[in-house]
Amino acid sequence: MRTLVVVRHAEAGHVPGLPDRERPLTEGGEHDAREAGELIGRLNPELVVCSPAVRTRRTAELLDLDAPVEIEREIYEAYPEELLELLCRTDPDVHTLVLVGHNPGVHQLVLGLTGTAGDGFPPGAVAVVRLPGSWAEAGFGTGSLVEMCQPRRFLGKST
Repeated sequence: MRTLVVVRHAEAGHVPGLPDRERPLTEGGEHDAREAGELIGRLNPELVVCSPAVRTRRTAELLDLDAPVEIEREIYEAYPEELLELLCRTDPDVHTLVLVGHNPGVHQLVLGLTGTAGDGFPPGAVAVVRLPGSWAEAGFGTGSLVEMCQPRRFLGKST
């Protein structure tokens, strides 16, 4: 049994003239990432894989997990199939993996793995997915959604 924790980067600002990859987190986004880290830390992840964008790297940093962070270029603008391929290549010794990425790919990955869409996947959202077997055996329709949460600031709002 494997546990995948999918995190959409926390809320990022829109700065005129700044390339998309360099968008920073807002103050609220920084707060949300710290809050998510408190929840995720209880799962004792062994590895975090993260997009190279500034907002995802900062989100991963603020999660403050006791696990190495690996930057994976392919997560930025990835389709769910590409994210699944990345999961399948995960070291078999890793039992709990955190993936920090972007929508729509991360939300579609959760939907594909579990068949559950939830109420959207706003910035800072977290989904915990259980997968039977090894990472190499992960496939669409093989996972079960254990929990999905979003920052308190977004709860009750349409996203």
